[in-house]
Amino acid sequence: MANLGVHVYEQATSLSTPVVADAGIPYVVGVAPSHAASSPGKAYTPVLCTSWTEAVEKLGFSYDWETYTLCEFMYSHFQLFGCQPVLFCNVFDPAAMQKTGEGKDYAVAEHRISIPFGFIHDDKLVVTCVKKAGSDEVIAADNQLAEDEDYSVLYDADEDACIIELLPASNYYQTAETLHVEGQVVEFGQIDEKDIIRGLGVIDECMTVVGVIPDLICAPGYSHLSTVAAVMATKAAGINGLFRGKALIDIDSGPDGCTEYSSLTLHKNKNNFIDENQIVCWPMVKLGDYRFHLSTQLAGLMAKVDTENAGCPYESPSNKALKIDGCCLADGTEINLTWEQVQLIAGSYGIVTALNFMSMGWVAKGNYVGCYPANTDVKDYFIPVSRMFDWVGNTLIRTFWSKLDKPMTRRLVDSILDTCNLWLAGLVSAERLLGARAEMLAEENPLLDLMAGILRIHIYITPPSPAQEIDFTLEYDPDYVQAALSE
Repeated sequence: MANLGVHVYEQATSLSTPVVADAGIPYVVGVAPSHAASSPGKAYTPVLCTSWTEAVEKLGFSYDWETYTLCEFMYSHFQLFGCQPVLFCNVFDPAAMQKTGEGKDYAVAEHRISIPFGFIHDDKLVVTCVKKAGSDEVIAADNQLAEDEDYSVLYDADEDACIIELLPASNYYQTAETLHVEGQVVEFGQIDEKDIIRGLGVIDECMTVVGVIPDLICAPGYSHLSTVAAVMATKAAGINGLFRGKALIDIDSGPDGCTEYSSLTLHKNKNNFIDENQIVCWPMVKLGDYRFHLSTQLAGLMAKVDTENAGCPYESPSNKALKIDGCCLADGTEINLTWEQVQLIAGSYGIVTALNFMSMGWVAKGNYVGCYPANTDVKDYFIPVSRMFDWVGNTLIRTFWSKLDKPMTRRLVDSILDTCNLWLAGLVSAERLLGARAEMLAEENPLLDLMAGILRIHIYITPPSPAQEIDFTLEYDPDYVQAALSE
């Protein structure tokens, strides 16, 4: 039957819009005081935070960074570097890690009491008035205060305390002199490297839970452990079994670790921090009274540099400003690294460190991934070159995932090649790549593979290497004497 009328049909565009992979997004595993959070996220679940306020609401905050390692990262990334987003995995579950605290009387001052920060705000927290002002009588047990009617609970990181504040509408607001508090308190004795490793395994849930794929893996306070660092490297090599990233590792600067730069190679090799997916850092750094793992600040710096380059990781974080005023060991002992020492650490050992030189302030120093100097492949050992290979690969996966299972026709092949070459040409034009192209090579696509539905596209890319050495040659030219003095 005739199809009468005027008809318009649409043909799918032969080019695809590249789904550019995110860069500089950290996935951080550690401990946060979620019992102090107003809207706590679940333990062992990716928690996406895009601001300081959101992080505090979902994770809680404390300045006890030795215990609550995620708080160090929150402060550095949001407050110092102003970068976002961050994916956190908190391995602390208040429901599973708690014990009954010792009941104690607290004197009321200015309508409030301060109890230890570790008290858990739940239905087991019981507040009772045991003494009223101007009275020596024993208060009956039924003088239990009701939350939201008689008092509110908040956590004060500056005071490192849990605050119970009497409400003006309460009958106890003017009369309570002493309050008795009982409840559960946090217990961290059970948290060890196994918990951190379990948290690292959760990285594969990021895509399905929050729709974001991280490319930096951090575990401040734990990454110096060889077992944790090994798992971090493994995850960085295949997030969801597909995407690549980098693991930021710290060499321990505590009494049982490395306290002298001359021992760094020994510690690096002993702990097997030699993977192409690891960026190794030493020592710790400080800002005022705050101490940070260098990996924490490096993650913020890398995110900042990537953001300034429109999310493209082609530029090294080396020689860029850190938010610190010194280097230190784990116990806070300040150390001053000379230029000669930094040259050895960053240039020979393949470790990222910090430097204050040439009136540039404190900067990160080091362009090498952990595999240097053993691995001599430029695509592996330079941080920005290796990250560009990861980023381009991640972008190709995300862009062409929708092409899977479509009929393998010449049109499909041309669509893939054209999309790749146009996108790569844009990167070359912006000087984020020195050159790039996509080809379908006959020798890589034998007939039997094509019949089996296997298509191979060869991508050639050349990211720029960091200009880490610039040499000038000075020569005395006597001809200038003759020219200057002759008539």
